[in-house]
This record gives sequence, structure tokens and C-alpha cells, in this order.
Amino acid sequence: MNSLPNNRWILTQDQIKSGQATDIYLERISGILASSGVDPLIRAEVRAGQLPEGWDWAILAGVEEVADLFQGLDVEVSSIQEGTSFHRNEPVLAIDGHFSKFAVYETALLGLLCQASGIATKSARIRKLAQGRPVFSFGARRMHPAISPMIDRAAFIGGCEGVAMATSAALLEEEPVGTMSHSLVMCFGDERAAFRAFDEHMDREVPRIALVDTLSDEKFGALAAAEVFAEKLEAVRLDTPGSRRGDFKEICKEVRWELDLRGYGHVRIMATGGIDEAEIISLNPVVDSYGVGTAISNAPVIDFSLDIVSVDGEPAAKRGKQSGGKTLWRCANDLHSDVTPRGSSPPKHCGKPMEEQIKPLVKDGNIVQMPDRPRVIRDRVLKQIDYLMLESDG
Repeated sequence: MNSLPNNRWILTQDQIKSGQATDIYLERISGILASSGVDPLIRAEVRAGQLPEGWDWAILAGVEEVADLFQGLDVEVSSIQEGTSFHRNEPVLAIDGHFSKFAVYETALLGLLCQASGIATKSARIRKLAQGRPVFSFGARRMHPAISPMIDRAAFIGGCEGVAMATSAALLEEEPVGTMSHSLVMCFGDERAAFRAFDEHMDREVPRIALVDTLSDEKFGALAAAEVFAEKLEAVRLDTPGSRRGDFKEICKEVRWELDLRGYGHVRIMATGGIDEAEIISLNPVVDSYGVGTAISNAPVIDFSLDIVSVDGEPAAKRGKQSGGKTLWRCANDLHSDVTPRGSSPPKHCGKPMEEQIKPLVKDGNIVQMPDRPRVIRDRVLKQIDYLMLESDG
């Protein structure tokens, strides 16, 4: 029997740390420099010259994996805290060391930051737009399963209330969230029978959230769920396919009316299926929570670059980049930020000196800025987004 090697398209952590996740030109220039006896002391900085889709800010994520990548290497890495907001052209991470020590890690470094930061930022944007309504990450199935815990982590620290994948939730030290599937209803062939089986066999601590659009009109499915679960019904989930959706907001309003009219005002409405920023703005008046998949897991990446800014202690940069090391400052009161040459005195804002943001992450091969628990990072993000504006705010 013919078979393929397991996971032949997935690099292991050891392979990544050994420098195998690198573009070939980085291997080649490393060889040229070694043969030439050239190995300058470099300071390189990570920044994003542009943010996707006109975003004004982004959230840094992936720092924990970056720390692991550089652990044991003879370089110094400094970074802003994971879960900190930043703007275009602001440095978020710096590397100091001989070029030979970190050249082949550029590809992996950027990959770790670009994707995770994009997901965390999209999650934070959606969370802000939801205006306090819970948002859950349902996007693990949209990406390669090997990276689904990373996706869920970035979504969670960006502001999602919970994640659906059990393994991800365990790593986050959170409870997984989920409702019921269309397949459950299809296997029973009857919505009421499926609801009764769920209620009979599912643990009491699992919320009774009924999926109400498999075989019935949403309104009648919601009323059937209310009759079966009675006071135990916490929410109904509408996942209406686009071909049947019409005006989704009006469908949700109709469900809300019929539930309220019959004394089920305690039952919340959860919307899923193709939910993105525009849908949340529209649905907020009638929806109590959201399950978001593709919009978060397939978020646009943050287009970071790693640029040399000094060589052997002298300011140097390629065309279009600012030379010399830089310091990112932040006002603790209103998140106002400023960038100055490294070594400058702290600028003032709100009548007091601003705080330096880029702090040691890896030194002498050791991680010196230990990662916070995901919920701590998430809390940091939630505190910041109250101050951050979205394009729709203006």
C-alpha cells in the first residue's frame, strides 16, 4: 500500500529554530559574508510602513513565539509587549547582534509576527464594533489545522470571548465554546427531536444554544427550541445561508419579536455565518453575540519588514528608511505615541514624560520578558481599544 510521509509539508519547531524556514537569498548572503570575513554588528528594527485596508492601528501578536525562536542565540531582542497597539512606521521590535547570528531567521521572525498580528488586530476591530457583545472565534476550520491553535490564540488575545476548538481552549486555559451543528439536526431528521436529544444527553453545564435554521424558517425553529428547552434555553443561533438570507437583520428582528411575544425575552440571539465588520454594524441593534470565522482567521497580515538601521554603531539605512536606532514612547493616559532617536530624553505628553515601550525580550540567549497568560494580554488589548478609533467612528 502506497502512503505519503506524515506532515511532510509542515516544519517542526526544531526545523524552524535551526534556520530551515528561510528564504534562499538569506542563506546565500550569509555564505558570502562568511567567506569574505565580513560580520558587522547590526541593529535591525521591525516596523510596518503601511497597515492593511486603511487601518489606523494594529495589535502586536506573535511575540511569545519570537522569544522562543531567538532563545539560545547570541543576539539581543527587544520588543513592545504582546497585545500593544501601534501605528504605521512605529518600531515594534529590534535586534542587536552580529548579522551572521540572526540573518537566516528573518523569514520566520516576520512570518510569526505578520499573521498573528493581523488576526489579533481583526479580532480587536470586530470586538470594538460589537460594543460589548461577546464575539467567539469559529475560524479554526478555515486554516491548516497545524496552525489553528495559533489562530485561536491571536483571536482570543485580540478580544474574542472564547474559541471553539477544544485543544486551543485548553492551551489558553479557557473553556471551549460551541452550540450544536446542522449535522445533528440532519441525523435526526427533525429539529425538535434533535433539540430533545441535545438536552437529554448533554452535560448540564453546557449552555443550551439551539441552531434554528437547518430545516425550518428561523422564526419557527426558534419557537420550537423555546418550547423544547423552555427556561433552559439561553440563546438561538442563526447561521442562515446567503442564498436564503435576504435581509438578515429583518430575520433577526422577526425572531426577536416572536420570542418576546411568547415570554422568551431571556433568550439571546447569536449570529454566525459570514459575519464581518459591516454585518456587525448592521446587526448590533438586534443581535446579542457573534460567532466569527473566516473574517478573523483569514485576516490580512500586517506587512512588517526587518530593516537594518545601524552598522557597527553607525546610523545606516537603505533608501526610504530612517537610519539609526529608535525609541517608541507612549502616554499612559491616552495612548498618544511618539518616535525619537534612541537615547533621547522622554518626550512629554499630558504634562508628564511618556513611557518607553521597546523593552528587552531576549538577552544572552535567555528570555527576559516572560510571556503573560493569554487572558492578561487580552485584558491589555481591551483596555486599549476604548481609546482607539476606527474608520467608521469618524
